[in-house]
Amino acid sequence: METTWIMIADRSGARLFERSGRGTGLKLVKDIPHPQGRLKNQDIDADKPGRSFDRFGYGRHAMSPEHEPTEHIAERFAKELAELLYDGGVKRQYAKLVLVAEPGFLGVLRAKLSPQIAGKVTASLDKDLTQVPERELPSYLTEII
Repeated sequence: METTWIMIADRSGARLFERSGRGTGLKLVKDIPHPQGRLKNQDIDADKPGRSFDRFGYGRHAMSPEHEPTEHIAERFAKELAELLYDGGVKRQYAKLVLVAEPGFLGVLRAKLSPQIAGKVTASLDKDLTQVPERELPSYLTEII
Protein backbone atom coordinates (compact mmCIF):
# COMPACT_ATOMS: atom_id res chain seq x y z
CA MET A 1 0.00 0.00 0.00
CA GLU A 2 1.47 3.36 -1.07
CA THR A 3 0.92 6.30 1.24
CA THR A 4 0.38 9.71 -0.29
CA TRP A 5 0.88 12.96 1.57
CA ILE A 6 -1.23 15.94 0.49
CA MET A 7 0.11 19.37 1.52
CA ILE A 8 -2.52 22.11 1.34
CA ALA A 9 -0.91 25.47 2.03
CA ASP A 10 -0.87 29.20 1.66
CA ARG A 11 1.23 31.94 3.26
CA SER A 12 -0.81 31.86 6.48
CA GLY A 13 -0.82 28.15 7.20
CA ALA A 14 -0.83 24.59 5.97
CA ARG A 15 -2.55 21.28 6.55
CA LEU A 16 -0.86 17.98 5.86
CA PHE A 17 -3.08 15.02 5.03
CA GLU A 18 -2.33 11.36 4.45
CA ARG A 19 -4.08 8.92 2.15
CA SER A 20 -3.21 5.27 2.60
CA GLY A 21 -4.57 3.93 -0.67
CA ARG A 22 -7.28 4.07 -3.28
CA GLY A 23 -10.74 4.50 -1.84
CA THR A 24 -9.48 5.61 1.56
CA GLY A 25 -10.27 9.00 2.99
CA LEU A 26 -7.94 11.78 4.01
CA LYS A 27 -6.45 11.72 7.49
CA LEU A 28 -5.12 14.96 8.99
CA VAL A 29 -1.47 14.45 9.94
CA LYS A 30 -0.59 17.99 10.98
CA ASP A 31 -2.12 21.46 11.12
CA ILE A 32 0.53 24.17 10.76
CA PRO A 33 -0.68 27.71 11.49
CA HIS A 34 1.48 30.61 10.31
CA PRO A 35 -0.18 33.87 11.40
CA GLN A 36 2.81 35.98 10.25
CA GLY A 37 1.73 35.16 6.69
CA ARG A 38 -1.29 37.45 7.15
CA LEU A 39 0.82 40.52 7.88
CA LYS A 40 1.09 43.33 5.35
CA ASN A 41 4.38 44.97 4.35
CA GLN A 42 3.60 48.12 6.34
CA ASP A 43 2.96 45.98 9.46
CA ILE A 44 6.33 44.25 9.12
CA ASP A 45 8.54 47.16 8.10
CA ALA A 46 8.12 49.97 10.61
CA ASP A 47 11.02 51.95 9.15
CA LYS A 48 10.72 54.04 6.04
CA PRO A 49 12.96 53.04 3.16
CA GLY A 50 16.33 54.76 2.91
CA ARG A 51 16.83 57.76 0.66
CA SER A 52 19.36 58.20 -2.08
CA PHE A 53 20.59 60.97 -4.37
CA ASP A 54 20.37 60.55 -8.12
CA ARG A 55 23.68 59.83 -9.81
CA PHE A 56 23.24 62.92 -11.95
CA GLY A 57 21.46 66.02 -10.80
CA TYR A 58 19.91 67.05 -7.54
CA GLY A 59 16.95 64.67 -7.13
CA ARG A 60 16.39 62.45 -4.14
CA HIS A 61 14.15 59.41 -3.99
CA ALA A 62 13.24 56.53 -1.68
CA MET A 63 15.13 53.32 -2.18
CA SER A 64 12.98 50.23 -2.59
CA PRO A 65 13.89 46.95 -0.94
CA GLU A 66 15.08 44.13 -3.19
CA HIS A 67 12.44 41.80 -1.70
CA GLU A 68 9.24 42.76 0.03
CA PRO A 69 9.09 41.69 3.70
CA THR A 70 6.02 39.54 3.00
CA GLU A 71 7.99 37.62 0.34
CA HIS A 72 10.74 36.92 2.85
CA ILE A 73 8.23 35.60 5.40
CA ALA A 74 6.58 33.41 2.75
CA GLU A 75 9.98 31.98 1.73
CA ARG A 76 10.85 31.16 5.34
CA PHE A 77 7.51 29.39 5.81
CA ALA A 78 7.95 27.47 2.54
CA LYS A 79 11.38 26.37 3.75
CA GLU A 80 9.86 25.16 7.02
CA LEU A 81 7.26 23.15 5.09
CA ALA A 82 9.92 21.75 2.73
CA GLU A 83 11.94 20.58 5.76
CA LEU A 84 8.86 18.83 7.17
CA LEU A 85 8.31 17.09 3.83
CA TYR A 86 11.99 16.16 3.64
CA ASP A 87 11.92 14.60 7.10
CA GLY A 88 8.84 12.55 6.20
CA GLY A 89 10.43 11.46 2.94
CA VAL A 90 13.67 10.39 4.60
CA LYS A 91 11.69 8.39 7.18
CA ARG A 92 9.69 6.81 4.31
CA GLN A 93 6.40 7.99 5.76
CA TYR A 94 5.06 8.52 2.26
CA ALA A 95 5.82 7.45 -1.29
CA LYS A 96 3.92 10.14 -3.22
CA LEU A 97 3.36 13.82 -2.59
CA VAL A 98 0.60 16.13 -3.80
CA LEU A 99 0.99 19.91 -3.42
CA VAL A 100 -2.02 22.22 -3.31
CA ALA A 101 -1.41 25.93 -2.78
CA GLU A 102 -2.40 29.36 -3.96
CA PRO A 103 -0.56 30.04 -7.25
CA GLY A 104 2.08 32.45 -5.91
CA PHE A 105 2.95 30.32 -2.91
CA LEU A 106 3.00 27.06 -4.87
CA GLY A 107 6.02 28.28 -6.86
CA VAL A 108 7.82 29.39 -3.70
CA LEU A 109 7.16 26.01 -2.06
CA ARG A 110 8.33 24.05 -5.10
CA ALA A 111 11.55 26.06 -5.19
CA LYS A 112 12.34 25.09 -1.59
CA LEU A 113 11.91 21.32 -2.11
CA SER A 114 15.03 19.19 -2.27
CA PRO A 115 15.49 17.27 -5.55
CA GLN A 116 14.76 14.03 -3.68
CA ILE A 117 11.37 15.30 -2.46
CA ALA A 118 10.53 17.10 -5.72
CA GLY A 119 10.80 13.67 -7.38
CA LYS A 120 7.99 12.39 -5.14
CA VAL A 121 5.54 15.08 -6.32
CA THR A 122 2.97 13.28 -8.45
CA ALA A 123 0.49 16.15 -8.81
CA SER A 124 -0.07 19.75 -7.88
CA LEU A 125 -2.99 22.14 -7.92
CA ASP A 126 -2.63 25.92 -7.93
CA LYS A 127 -5.71 26.69 -5.86
CA ASP A 128 -6.14 27.97 -2.31
CA LEU A 129 -8.04 25.26 -0.44
CA THR A 130 -6.80 26.13 3.04
CA GLN A 131 -10.24 27.31 4.19
CA VAL A 132 -12.16 24.37 2.68
CA PRO A 133 -13.51 22.03 5.37
CA GLU A 134 -11.78 18.64 5.54
CA ARG A 135 -14.91 16.68 4.55
CA GLU A 136 -15.22 18.72 1.30
CA LEU A 137 -11.58 18.36 0.18
CA PRO A 138 -11.96 15.03 -1.67
CA SER A 139 -14.35 16.64 -4.16
CA TYR A 140 -11.61 19.15 -5.11
CA LEU A 141 -8.87 16.52 -5.25
CA THR A 142 -10.49 13.54 -6.99
CA GLU A 143 -8.83 14.19 -10.34
CA ILE A 144 -5.29 14.55 -8.97
CA ILE A 145 -5.11 11.83 -6.30
